[in-house]
Amino acid sequence: MSGVSDKRRPANPWPPVQTEQPEIHPKAPGPGTKLEMHYAECFGCGEVDNGLHMHSTVGDAGVVYSQFPVTSAHQGAPGLAHGGLLACAFDEALGSTVGNLLRRPAVTGKLETDFLRPVPVGTTLFIAARVDGVAGRKIYASADGHLDSADGPVAVRARGLFVQVGLEHFTTHGDPEALQKFAPARTKGREEWDINP
Repeated sequence: MSGVSDKRRPANPWPPVQTEQPEIHPKAPGPGTKLEMHYAECFGCGEVDNGLHMHSTVGDAGVVYSQFPVTSAHQGAPGLAHGGLLACAFDEALGSTVGNLLRRPAVTGKLETDFLRPVPVGTTLFIAARVDGVAGRKIYASADGHLDSADGPVAVRARGLFVQVGLEHFTTHGDPEALQKFAPARTKGREEWDINP
């Protein structure tokens, strides 16, 4: 499946390199599955005060649907969502899609975000994300963000490059205390993801 297209963007191919079709992991959550937060202290999907509080559900054909309710804590200009927070929402939605469908730990390498229309406080952004291709450790994904409904006007588009990493990425660079909190939540009810450094 090719990524999203936008007439405002230069005619750059996406993914920008030759890729293989992504293989959905056999143990990936199936269509209709509501995804649990991966970590309670995650700003995107966790329980953090004034966080994004995103909720995601697996759809058909390798698409993950996420919702981001925009509150006054998320504004930049008066009454409008901050562009950086919108980029954060797409990073969360794309990363969740990569992680849950491919079941490989990956980190964001690059994120491009196109803002097509304002996103007012009080609206909900409905994000549809997909994995577009895989080239070795590189995973390419894209998403559209619709205002107030899954078929509402597109307000934001994003595409990202994620890089598959081994567990040592987190143990080397992460905070040991945070990793201690993360470990029980990570293994609760979930099987190990594939690790391919």
